[in-house]
Amino acid sequence: MSSFTYDLTLAGLSVGSAAALTGIGLIVTYRATGVLNFAHGAIAMVCAYVLRQCVVGWGWPLWLGAVVTLLFLAPGIGVALERFVFRPLAVIGGDPAQTLVASIGVFVLLVGGAALVWGQGARDDAPELVSADPWGQLAVVLVLAAGVGAVIRWTRFGRELRAVVDDRQLAVLGGVDADRVASAGWAFGSFTAGLTGVLLAPSVRLDPYGLPLLVMEVVAVAVAARMRSLPVAVVVALGIGVGQSQLTRLHLPGWEGELSQAAGANLFVVALLVAALVLPGVGSRDALPRTATARVATPPGAWIVAGVLFLLPLGFAGSDLHTSVQVPALGVVLLSLVVVTGRGGQLALGQAAYAGLGALFTALLAAGCFPGLPRLPELAALATAMVLVAPLGLLTGWPAISRHGLSLALATFAVGVGVSRFVFAQPYATSGLSLARPSGFDGDRAYYVLELALLAAALLATHALRRGRTGRALAALRDHEQGASAAGVQVPSLKLLAFVAGAALAALGGGMLGMGVRAFDPSAYDPVRGLLWFAAVVVLGADSTLGALAAAALLVGLDAGARGGVAAALIGVLAVCVGRFPGGPYEALRVAAGRLRPQRRVRLTVLGVGVRRRLRPADVRTGSTEAAGPGVAHPPAITERPRLPEPTPGPTTLLPRPRTTPPLLTAHTLHARYAGFTALDGVDLVVRAGEVTAVVGPNGAGKSTLFHCLAGTVRPARGQVRVEGRDITRLPAHARTRLGIARTFQQLAVFPSLTVAENVHVGAEQGRVTEPGAVERALRLFGLDGDVRSLPAAGLPTGTLRRVELARAFAGGPRVLLLDEPAAGLDTAEVTALTLVLRALAAEGTALLVVEHDLDLVADLADVVHVMAAGRIVSSGPPGHVLDTPRTREAPA
Repeated sequence: MSSFTYDLTLAGLSVGSAAALTGIGLIVTYRATGVLNFAHGAIAMVCAYVLRQCVVGWGWPLWLGAVVTLLFLAPGIGVALERFVFRPLAVIGGDPAQTLVASIGVFVLLVGGAALVWGQGARDDAPELVSADPWGQLAVVLVLAAGVGAVIRWTRFGRELRAVVDDRQLAVLGGVDADRVASAGWAFGSFTAGLTGVLLAPSVRLDPYGLPLLVMEVVAVAVAARMRSLPVAVVVALGIGVGQSQLTRLHLPGWEGELSQAAGANLFVVALLVAALVLPGVGSRDALPRTATARVATPPGAWIVAGVLFLLPLGFAGSDLHTSVQVPALGVVLLSLVVVTGRGGQLALGQAAYAGLGALFTALLAAGCFPGLPRLPELAALATAMVLVAPLGLLTGWPAISRHGLSLALATFAVGVGVSRFVFAQPYATSGLSLARPSGFDGDRAYYVLELALLAAALLATHALRRGRTGRALAALRDHEQGASAAGVQVPSLKLLAFVAGAALAALGGGMLGMGVRAFDPSAYDPVRGLLWFAAVVVLGADSTLGALAAAALLVGLDAGARGGVAAALIGVLAVCVGRFPGGPYEALRVAAGRLRPQRRVRLTVLGVGVRRRLRPADVRTGSTEAAGPGVAHPPAITERPRLPEPTPGPTTLLPRPRTTPPLLTAHTLHARYAGFTALDGVDLVVRAGEVTAVVGPNGAGKSTLFHCLAGTVRPARGQVRVEGRDITRLPAHARTRLGIARTFQQLAVFPSLTVAENVHVGAEQGRVTEPGAVERALRLFGLDGDVRSLPAAGLPTGTLRRVELARAFAGGPRVLLLDEPAAGLDTAEVTALTLVLRALAAEGTALLVVEHDLDLVADLADVVHVMAAGRIVSSGPPGHVLDTPRTREAPA
């Protein structure tokens, strides 16, 4: 081995060792808590700054500063985060959406705090804790990896750690101190983060933005290890580090050489792109920032106040107006997050990349440097840049089709980092670019007027995407993706639409930002900025256009009027507290004000009590309203116990139930396996028009798998599913819905941010019915046509929500209705009324398949009953014959 190759290998081992430390810390934290710590790089940066402050600023001995930083500060940060940020989230249910936003909030808070304390300039005098010889660093990494692996595999603590990750609540019931395990995981993860920062700081320039991003780039090693295997993480990190070093000797002529050098210098970014976009996703739990309660209404007069505030800068002059021109432009960028994240529920951590591409393409088009296109006027260049960037939204939209939660977050973040490193940071793409303002709008005041016009257009476009049929479909996608697909929403196409529209809006805002400062500044669109924008929109109301404008004004105003980092620190604090007020600060203030407002209890006089008794019918039975969410006021009619109306006796309900009817839905020799377990073993099933077919059996018999194969959410390994002879085995759920196959879910699949009527509208609009009165008919049939129709679904009682789901499925005019435990959550009277309604539907010719554990309901409702066991149908026939067998009665459904 030549001396040069040996030196490069040593350098690569040094970088790989730091990356391996990051991977070890991320994996341990994830395995102990289920959280991908996005703040890992920020903790590394803070610890590096603190060590520098102790040694360089205060003159402490290096060993003392290292002890304080690595053995006290770093673990203390981890314990504090677990205790005050992530433990409350775990206690209230561990919503992955809130956990992810809180993690990003910690990142933003630490970055902003470091910028406030130490300034935004880079430092190159960080003390060197370990010599440049990589063997010491490598030894530390190997010892840590071996020790942690041994603890996880062979100790009681390791068993407890695995139990907490698998099921925290079950682990607690088994006697495991989940809080202690999580605290230990966070402490160790933060220790490795601090050690990483201390080791990297001497070799890279220490600044609040660069070091955190550098550390987060190497998250690829943890993803490649599937967030589980420490040996894989170490090997991958060392391999990438050595490979990145060796590629520095590669020199090619022209722009190809510059691109290859960029890839060689950013091999960890390449690995991140591959790990996030190509490898199977990790953390597949749904982590979309959904609205858990009804969307908070805009305060009265808020838009008037906002309009006045946005017109005020027209009276400014000088630097004040020069700063104000950034607000409408940033507002347009943040509106793109309202479309993608707020309304569509898709994580978008890379919107800064699309904003930067909009500014870059505008500059290139206006300068006549864009390949294949002539020089364009500035406004035409801006419009063309939007058209060119919009299709690039598929870079994140396409992975979103099959990825959710953490996996999608990593994919969007990877795209943002990749664009930043391989486009914005490369001189061949951005050197010497300037960006003039459109002709006639060169002055700040005239340009501000143009920005207001473009902002108004962006608001109208956003409003169009948040209202009507498309808006309801996007809200359904955000609230419950499987439920939206079952309602007929074309989920893949809608996701692509959201990302493409978001990319176009971000490009428009990015071009406006570039014109405002008359230059293309790559640092204005770095990935850290994208995380800050994402956190700001989420905490101020992800589905609120007014919140996006407030976030833009807050971000620009605070950083312009105070020391840099104030806006990031404030947004970080709000994001860290996102679990306390998921509806945003306004909702938190409104609820707090309501609690503080003195409550006057009204007492009726004796005469009033008598009048109320005379006016109120004797048979009205009031129910509890405690299930309603905060701030949801129910009219008196809604506080009554919800009841399904009995079908009016008539020809429909008196028709004899047919005995010989044509098959509508058939299953032929279905086979399905899960991790080596046979769930279905050659199942044949026929569902006929006008009949109610029931499937019962013990737990694990294969009922749910059969149901999912028929609904389109699971594809069988072998066999066919047919509708009137047409093979639909490979059709997705939404396509089956449009063919007339509707379904309900065992766990309620309603859209909480939509009203009851809007929920039913989704089923009618996305299904196969064009009848104008379909929605009203469904609402009336299921007893939802009163005041309840205008209430948001969030907070309604379970029985009412079950009827909402049934009404939505019925509104699409299904020929086959698949019901997964439809009586769950209903009382005896509601079950009786539901039975009558389902019988009426069957009498009208609808084919019903019911998977139900209530054998009495099955006996009253079904025409044919199939009993399943061990993935097979073991008995079939009329309910009177099948359900009387001891085997059926003894086995729970």
